Amino acid sequence: MSGVEESDLNIMMCCASCGIAGVDDIKLKNCTACKSVRYCSVKCQKKHRPQHKRACKKRAAELHDEILFKQPDSSHLGDCPICCLPHPIDLDKSTLMSCCSKLVCDGCNFANAIREFDGRSLEDMCPFCRHPSPESQEEAVRKEEVMKNIMKRVEANDPVAMCQMGRERYNEGDYKGAFEYDSKAAELGDVGAHFNISCSFRDGEGVEKDVKKMVYHLEEAAIAGHPDARHNLGCLEGKSGRHERAMKHFIVSANMGHNESLDSLKKGFMAGLVSKEDFASALRAHQAAVDATKSPQRETAESMRQFM
Repeated sequence: MSGVEESDLNIMMCCASCGIAGVDDIKLKNCTACKSVRYCSVKCQKKHRPQHKRACKKRAAELHDEILFKQPDSSHLGDCPICCLPHPIDLDKSTLMSCCSKLVCDGCNFANAIREFDGRSLEDMCPFCRHPSPESQEEAVRKEEVMKNIMKRVEANDPVAMCQMGRERYNEGDYKGAFEYDSKAAELGDVGAHFNISCSFRDGEGVEKDVKKMVYHLEEAAIAGHPDARHNLGCLEGKSGRHERAMKHFIVSANMGHNESLDSLKKGFMAGLVSKEDFASALRAHQAAVDATKSPQRETAESMRQFM
C-alpha cells in the first residue's frame, strides 16, 4: 500500500477534527458533501468546517460531475415493452397508452393493427395490456374515455400518467395545473416531468422564473438519460463560455442518437473545441444508437405513416 493510500485510509478511520478512532462505541459519519472525511460528532464537524470548506467544495463538485457526465445505458424512454428494442428518442414514433401508461413503439402498434385487421372479428385493443380501445368514432367521446383512463392511473399514483395529465393541462393553457402534476410526477421519479419542470422555470409558466431550479431539474433529467435535457445543458454551458463542459454534454446526448447534439458537436469540432478522435467516436456511437432502434416492423410503420 502506498503512503498516499495509507494516509487516506487513516483519515477515514479517524475523526478529521479531534483524531479519535472509530471503534465499537464511537461511530464515525461521512461528510455528507464530499464523502472524503469522517466525524465523530456534529460538534467536531462544525469545528472543522473552516479548515475543510474549500477542499470539501472542490471534491463535492468533482463527485457531482462524475455523476453528471456519466454515459447513461440508454435514453430515459427505455425499451418497448413488447419488442424489447430501444425506443427512438423521437416521441412521434411511439404511442403512450392511456390505459396502462406503457410507451409502445409504432412497429408494435402497426403489427397489432394488422393482426386485428386480419382477424376481422378481433376487438381494437391496447397491444400491451389488451384493454379495449375507445369504441366511439367521435373525437370528443374518445377524448373523454382517454382522460378517464389517465385519471384512473393518476389516482393509482402512476408518475407517467401524472406527467401525461400535466401535458394535457399545459395544452389547455393551465400552466399552474401542469406544474403541479409535473411536480408530483417528478417526486415519484418521472424523468420527463423533471424536463417539463425545467421548461416551466425557464419560461416562467405557472411558476416564477428561476435559473437555479431550471438547471437542477435539467441535471436530474440528463443524469437519467433525457437527451433533450442534456442538449439544453450543453447550450447553457456554451452560452456561459464553458465550452469544454458544453462539448461533454453534447457527446453524451449524441451517443444516445440525438441529432441536434451531433450537429452542435460538429460545429465544436470545426471550431477546434472537440478532438478528431472524440468526434469520430461520437459519430459511431450516434449511428449505433440509431441502428439499435430499427426493425422491419418499425420501418414499415414509418413508411405507412408517410402516406397517411
